[in-house]
Amino acid sequence: MCGFLTILDTQQSGGASASLSVRGSELLDLLEHRGPDQRGIWRGKGGWLGHRRLAIMAPEDGLQPIDDGRGVWVSNSEIYNADELIDELGVTPACAADSKAIGPVLQRHGAEGFAKLDGQFAIVHVDPRTGYWIAGRDHMGICPMYIGWHENGTVWFASEMKALVEDCARVALVEPGTAWVYDEGGMRLVRWYRPAWAHGPVSGGSTNPRLVQARLITAVAKRIRSDAPWGVLLSGGLDSSLVASIASRLHRQRTGDPIHTFSIGLDDSPDLIKAREVARHIGSIHHEFRFTIEEAMAALPKTLEHIESDQQVRTGVPTYLLGQRVREAGFKMVLSGEGADEIFGGYLYFHKAPSAEEFHAETVRKVTRLHQFDVMRANKAPMASGLELRFPLLDKDFVDHCMSIDPVHRMIPGRDAWGGVWAGVEKAILREAFREGDWLPDSILYRQKEQFSDGVGYGWVDALRDMAEVLVSDEMMAHAARRHPVRTPANKEMYWMRELFLERFVHAKASGQSPLHTLGDGRSVACCTPEAIAWDPRWASMVGDISGRGVGDVHQQEAEASVRSAAG
Repeated sequence: MCGFLTILDTQQSGGASASLSVRGSELLDLLEHRGPDQRGIWRGKGGWLGHRRLAIMAPEDGLQPIDDGRGVWVSNSEIYNADELIDELGVTPACAADSKAIGPVLQRHGAEGFAKLDGQFAIVHVDPRTGYWIAGRDHMGICPMYIGWHENGTVWFASEMKALVEDCARVALVEPGTAWVYDEGGMRLVRWYRPAWAHGPVSGGSTNPRLVQARLITAVAKRIRSDAPWGVLLSGGLDSSLVASIASRLHRQRTGDPIHTFSIGLDDSPDLIKAREVARHIGSIHHEFRFTIEEAMAALPKTLEHIESDQQVRTGVPTYLLGQRVREAGFKMVLSGEGADEIFGGYLYFHKAPSAEEFHAETVRKVTRLHQFDVMRANKAPMASGLELRFPLLDKDFVDHCMSIDPVHRMIPGRDAWGGVWAGVEKAILREAFREGDWLPDSILYRQKEQFSDGVGYGWVDALRDMAEVLVSDEMMAHAARRHPVRTPANKEMYWMRELFLERFVHAKASGQSPLHTLGDGRSVACCTPEAIAWDPRWASMVGDISGRGVGDVHQQEAEASVRSAAG
């Protein structure tokens, strides 16, 4: 992955991008952490493009911006079907890197060409003959992308908001699955990803767990292609453990060598203990990192600055620290397990889903908002150290297949489903898909969901709450709505995070309040969406307790059930 900043002309700007070249070059270096290997700049009709490259594929032949004579483009991307697209289009590629296919596809198909790109991406393409341009983001918003409007009429795009807020009058997220297009018709927004599952009830999708298995194996196989050292982040939970097991088996078949796995936590945290079990089972070269509460507290402001949100800070800090350790160990790319809890209803609060219809609606909300929560954190926190994450469970084919399964078969089952094996257990169809074949030990296959911020050690979450009590007074909370009228923080920890966000992003020269509107809505219980708080009357008084322990009756009961299942 990489980072970019672009300054693009419109009819209103009158070529003003030319006068911003020096400023653009200065701001581009704010993204050096995303691309420490190479730096490139292009100026011409249509605008100014700047790029910072993290070289994963074809490190000696992929400098951006790329110019193929018909267009110029920059990207933060991994395109897994690049060779197939080049063959299909019958063109000579401009370089050997996987970004080679981007320009030819968009030149041929326009905004709908994004749907042909299999991977994760944020892209800006300029036609230097006409000055027209197109900018778009992948289906899940895995690669971050922001848009800014300058007072001189230029339109800016950047991988991170920090490159925009000092200069643009207004900033916003580029939504997943969308593209901004500027041509003879002016500037408009196009939605190129329109999955049927996101717009109503679904039924009739195959419930065959073998199809789930096959698609996940394919998704992992795509993502272990790398010309740089790689591994897998392993928390010891079901999702990352499955990704690690599949990657290990595929890599051994291909090379005979073990993979590297990485975990982090406080001393004797649940995740460290479980990750060791998985590493022994799959035979990986396992790297175990520990952190202290003091280290985590010291890293908190920098983490928030990198993730550019007041959400996901609990999880973001250990992710940030893990990214540092993995990069220092010499690795540039890792696989991760984000996505399964959103697709299959793996969070503990899903036990309270009142119906199959509402279960599905909540999974749609969770999946389509990932770019403001887990995916945002999982991309930006490691990229602070130049570490790229890839997400097999968010593969477009995998997501579309699994989200089209009737929610009755994705819900937490009773004893009449799956032979009673998974009664009361989350993500049953995913577990069933890998029950045979010795993919994981039973203690992991049956392990209950433990949110990452809890799994690295309960002491971390407790320490954050305690510090918030010290820093935020009762009087401050009493006036929270006046101080923070936009999505008012629900507790002292959220108030503290909002203040840190304001210090860095909202008091910039010209950005006004627009950075606040890039944030997700943090009103939650045990990571539910604000809409799902209505599932349990008791939750109205618990808003802001995002820990999985917030669903105490489920957390304790199911944790004991998991131990019993694993033991017997």
